[in-house]
Amino acid sequence: MSIIQAIIIAIIEGITEYLPISSTGHMIIASSFMGIEKQEFTKLFEVAIQLGAILAVVVLYWRKFFPTRAEGGINWKFYLKLIIGVIPALVLGYLFSDKIDALLESPTTVAVSLFAGGFVLLFIDRLFNHPTVKTVDQISYPKAFITGIWQVIAMIPGVSRSAASIIGGMQQKMTREIAAEFSFFLAVPTMAAATLYSLFLKKWTQSGIEQKGYQIILASKENTIAFAIGNIVAFVVAIIAIKFFIDYLKKYGFKAFGWYRIIVGGVLLLLVYKGVIS
Repeated sequence: MSIIQAIIIAIIEGITEYLPISSTGHMIIASSFMGIEKQEFTKLFEVAIQLGAILAVVVLYWRKFFPTRAEGGINWKFYLKLIIGVIPALVLGYLFSDKIDALLESPTTVAVSLFAGGFVLLFIDRLFNHPTVKTVDQISYPKAFITGIWQVIAMIPGVSRSAASIIGGMQQKMTREIAAEFSFFLAVPTMAAATLYSLFLKKWTQSGIEQKGYQIILASKENTIAFAIGNIVAFVVAIIAIKFFIDYLKKYGFKAFGWYRIIVGGVLLLLVYKGVIS
């Protein structure tokens, strides 16, 4: 993976991580088009640059995560909701890690997920149009947990973690804006856990040798530079994407994202069928 390729992948991560269009799916598509070989560093990179996207949420919503004493101090109930909401993803992600990795190499899985999810987004505003939860503080612990269960669906590449958790939040009577914001907040522990696991706990086989993720990153100057630049780019782009998404969502809803997914999924299925992408 070249530095230019790393920057392109990081831009895609920053744009798509919090939009309901699947960051993993788009990175798989981009990697296929650019002919990036699926080495261990490439797979690790696509997970590790989530650190930049995570930091974007914390910076944009830092008062929610770290309120001052004048604002009431740390809201432990908020943190507890995130812990409860992330439990399903942590448990099932750990149990099915290898199977998830296998799916990450399948453009067909991504295409079908994008296509099917698009139809859901076309009708989501009609399905859940009577919200009663209008602030994050009104989200109960059971609602946080059920939203976390919805998020688990996003372990299938192409589904979109953002889309799954937003749909789950709206199903739990949240407004689309609050569902989106809670999806962002829930992403922080979810993605942090996945990234830290990939960096420090998971064993990767590089050139026949088992290594930890951070060892692969530090194994060469090129890997280290790609990792650093990728996270910086993902951070900056994610901030812009989050601001755009919230403003757009308030005015227009999800229909445009639904059509986008259907078109991209359909084109990708055609490319897989024609053998352009394998």
